Amino acid sequence: MVEVAEKAEPPVCRIMDYGHYRFEQAKKEKDARKRQRTITVKKIEMGLNISEHDYQFKLRHAERFLQHGDKVKVVAKFRGRQITFKDQGKDLLERTIEDLKKFGTPEQDARMDGRMMTVVIAPIPSANKPPVSTQE
Repeated sequence: MVEVAEKAEPPVCRIMDYGHYRFEQAKKEKDARKRQRTITVKKIEMGLNISEHDYQFKLRHAERFLQHGDKVKVVAKFRGRQITFKDQGKDLLERTIEDLKKFGTPEQDARMDGRMMTVVIAPIPSANKPPVSTQE
């Protein structure tokens, strides 16, 4: 006799082979682990004085990460006295968000973390899926 639903009132029990029941439960758990997708956060750092080529290079990496289904944390680093130009860092992050609009959406507005201004961009689920074939 195996207890199937212990939280039900009254508890539900069935008469079955316990070894087979454990095997089925393990099989379901393994299937669930196989289907789940762990989301990783990739980090891209930029200085305020980044050149256009370097910016485009990092932007292509961010696009690839978002298409793969990973989140992207874009960081604008302030060095030395650059910390007084927070508006330039915000402009850089807003430009990045605008350029990545096709691939992801920001989870929240840009915010300061010490000497870095960060924004996390999450992938758009529909843009990441390959086209589904309807063959029967």
